[in-house]
Amino acid sequence: MDEVTKANLDTLKSPDGEARYQALNYVLEVTARPVDWAYDVWDEMLATLRHENNHQRAIAAQVLCNLAKSDPDGRMLKDFEALLTATKDEKFVTARHTLQAIWKVGLAGKKQQKLLINGLQRRFHECSTEKNYTLIRYDILHCFKQLYDQVQDETIRAKALEFIELEEDPKYRKKYASLWKMKSISQKGIL
Repeated sequence: MDEVTKANLDTLKSPDGEARYQALNYVLEVTARPVDWAYDVWDEMLATLRHENNHQRAIAAQVLCNLAKSDPDGRMLKDFEALLTATKDEKFVTARHTLQAIWKVGLAGKKQQKLLINGLQRRFHECSTEKNYTLIRYDILHCFKQLYDQVQDETIRAKALEFIELEEDPKYRKKYASLWKMKSISQKGIL
């Protein structure tokens, strides 16, 4: 790992919010492509998902999601549940940051993609009792769209459309369908 990356990783722990934000942007940009130092920080990021500070939890989740493509040993296959749990963080903003980044796990390979889809499917159903479930569902469907855009797997699109059809409220069904630029929405589902 080069010194600039190391310095930015260290700055992720800074009490200075602006410095932390700049460092996070740098780290996310660097980890948008596979890196050879993922395991140097993996365990620390995993542990930080349980940090007392929600900013630290959100940072760790986003970095781990980006590192999934730098995981030749398949650690994400056993650590994914920790990320999925972070989508239920007590601080809704932290949960959303995690949820909005978790789709990147699906870029790491077919096993990770299956794990992600199954996890998001579970999350889609269980969130119905949560305060902001419509936002959670929107983010989940957005994850499916982002993953689909990258891998062009029709089963991902079909799964998302299946979820949209489950929505009983036409207002939210329409909002969810807008992610997929669907023009025609019936009362029972998508035409």
